[in-house]
Amino acid sequence: MANQNLFQSPRGKLLPQADARNVAGAPAWLLPPKHRLAQYAATGCLNDTYYADAGDQLATVLELGRDLDTRFLAQAAIHCRERGDMKDMPALLVALLAARGARELAPAFDRVIDNGRMLRSFVQIVRSGATGRKSLGTRPKTLVQQWLNRADEKTLLAAAVGTAPSLADVVRMVHPRPAQAWRAAFFAWLVGKPYDARALPPLTAAFDAWKRDRSAPLPAVPFQLLTALPLADRDWAQLALQGGWQMLRMNLNTFARHGVFALPGMTDAVAARLCDPQEIARARVFPYQLMAACRAAGAVLPARLRTALEEALDIALANVPRIAGRVVVCPDVSGSMASPVTGWRGAATSKVRCIDVAALVAAALARRNPDTVMLPFARRVVEVALERDATVMRNAEVLAGIGGGGTDCSAPLAWLNRRKVDAELVVFVSDNASWIDAARGAGATATLREWRRFKERNPQAKLACIDVTPYGTTQAPEAPDVLNVGGFSDAVFDILAAFAAGRLGAGHWVGEIESIAL
Repeated sequence: MANQNLFQSPRGKLLPQADARNVAGAPAWLLPPKHRLAQYAATGCLNDTYYADAGDQLATVLELGRDLDTRFLAQAAIHCRERGDMKDMPALLVALLAARGARELAPAFDRVIDNGRMLRSFVQIVRSGATGRKSLGTRPKTLVQQWLNRADEKTLLAAAVGTAPSLADVVRMVHPRPAQAWRAAFFAWLVGKPYDARALPPLTAAFDAWKRDRSAPLPAVPFQLLTALPLADRDWAQLALQGGWQMLRMNLNTFARHGVFALPGMTDAVAARLCDPQEIARARVFPYQLMAACRAAGAVLPARLRTALEEALDIALANVPRIAGRVVVCPDVSGSMASPVTGWRGAATSKVRCIDVAALVAAALARRNPDTVMLPFARRVVEVALERDATVMRNAEVLAGIGGGGTDCSAPLAWLNRRKVDAELVVFVSDNASWIDAARGAGATATLREWRRFKERNPQAKLACIDVTPYGTTQAPEAPDVLNVGGFSDAVFDILAAFAAGRLGAGHWVGEIESIAL
């Protein structure tokens, strides 16, 4: 008889062989081109990450963007802007459409370039030459002119905040021809040319008047235009009430330093704004941004405001699904997950790490699904008991506090198989940089082998792999029972819920993107 260790009969279907190496040098599957682009668009912020630098991300997206059909580029840009609330990557994809002269440029531009920051990013990317051209060209220039001539005064004032390029730079670049007297006066005021003060629109005129006479009412203009000048305490209080929701979230400690919450009624008024569901929805806030706000809430803040932030976090997680049957959630708490979720950006680097996002997703799923089995892992599973009645924020902090070490994505599945635990859905939140379990030579990953063993006992089970980094590989290739999805906005929960309920088509996440009408 031949050696039975070498020639034993396979259990179940033959496993596909891994066709790539991940960023840690271990076997993996390279996601198909469309899926890879979607992952980069949903998780890439064009900054350095644990395993790759910003240049690597840009080079990969440019290569994919030049090879894939322009319809999918437009759909991916729209999906990751409208559903994933991303900024730089959707602007880059629209710039690629411009460089390729795609007919999908106009509909993508209209839906992706939806505020002044996005407009300035688009112009910056095109002018850099990274996408193959250094001038806007006729069609992109026309689209920018149309944006400038359609935006209302409030939108234009918000767009006037920021540089490199500034909105004034953009106006000088494209020379819009305004049809209204107020718009002509505004553009002249913006670029420092003579203008008819009587024709200025109301907010801009009020801002000019306030700069001349600080006793005048505080104009409802962007926060940054006002805070560049000295303000009285009453002005800070008014800003807290009239400014944007995101501005309020980011400046709570600043308002506290200026005595805003010592004023009668201000604490309750600000708390009401912070946990207003409509304001949260309009702000397109990432749940992890609220997690950061909760952490940054200093001791100087009234307890009511800290509570309001936690309430806002629960509201932002409204899309977390209830799933029939038992759910197992596996947050990756290994060392590579300690990198900032949006990459390193010098002084502007986010304090929120990939591990924090993984912990937040896991804690949120556990909150909505009380029978959830929680299996945080690094080199092995780290058993941890979460408080059933604790807030999402509290349990996320507990999970994020156990991190460090190498990565073995197969460890949770092996743990389940050893104990013969049954479940209907297993969810990983990871960067997929598994290497501890790397097999020598060709073959499937240990993660896929353990998943197939799990499926022998649980034939209806599904595996969802949520990736929070733009690395382009997976430990379990896409299949009817396996979903790979990228991102860290609450839109990921919509895809997860549809997958768990069997409502996704054969294309899973990519299919959802391709269903976007242009």
